[in-house]
Amino acid sequence: MSVFGVIRRSLKLTSLLVSVLVVTGLAYAEPRTPSSLKDVQFSFAPVVEKAAPAVVNVYATRRVKARRPSLFNDRFFKEFFGRSFGDNFGQRERLENSLGSGVIVSAEGIVVTNNHVISGAEAFKVVLSDRREFSAELLLADERTDLAVLKILDAEEKFLALPFRNSDTVKVGDFVLAIGNPFGVGQTVTNGIVSALARTSLGVTDFQSFIQTDAPINPGNSGGALVTMDGRLLGVNTAIYTRSGGSVGIGFAIPSNMVQQVVDAALSDGRIVRPWAGVELQKVSQSLAQT
Repeated sequence: MSVFGVIRRSLKLTSLLVSVLVVTGLAYAEPRTPSSLKDVQFSFAPVVEKAAPAVVNVYATRRVKARRPSLFNDRFFKEFFGRSFGDNFGQRERLENSLGSGVIVSAEGIVVTNNHVISGAEAFKVVLSDRREFSAELLLADERTDLAVLKILDAEEKFLALPFRNSDTVKVGDFVLAIGNPFGVGQTVTNGIVSALARTSLGVTDFQSFIQTDAPINPGNSGGALVTMDGRLLGVNTAIYTRSGGSVGIGFAIPSNMVQQVVDAALSDGRIVRPWAGVELQKVSQSLAQT
């Protein structure tokens, strides 16, 4: 083969190689066309469909004494009508309703909510996501953890319940959903991440190991569910940090492991056993100091 033939063959191979590289480069440079809607859509809907029916509204009714009109405390009023006039006026009572959220954690109708939602109440009502209403009884109220456990009454059916997630396995950055009834507008779902773990010194309860989340939580969400992406209960939404009264992306939930302990106590003997350290102080005498 002549020199010119070798050169022509080399040029053809070089041209072919360049063409392959250009085509390959274009293939990597161009975005891949989605083959289905599933390729371009990310949705929390499957998790919501699984978890939302287990989140309920909790209504608590309590009796409160009507406030005594300030006029009866006026000095000139008392001098004119007599000091004892109107003493019984402020003893009238009225019914007051409070609204919060709750989570069904047992198919038998066991509902967990916040203690501050039901504190001081004498009647309880649970409203499901399909708007069916049931009376409920209080099994346990624990002020120190701000948790309360109710049982739905007069129900022959089995309820959809949220299984517990081991809150010790959660990591900062995990996706979560907050489900509840903010401001009484109806069941609402928000999303966010686990922002921090073991938050303390919130001044909310004696419990000192909250899960922090940026999923928007507002008044009415108290007692609602903080849910993982596998549809399990990670915590009970309890408090927010706010200066406006609404969400600023700093919410706190009681971890599911603590919630489960309170529920278990409610279903056993209704008492929560807490560890304690016994310490007794005494004066140190000379003989004791020498030992």
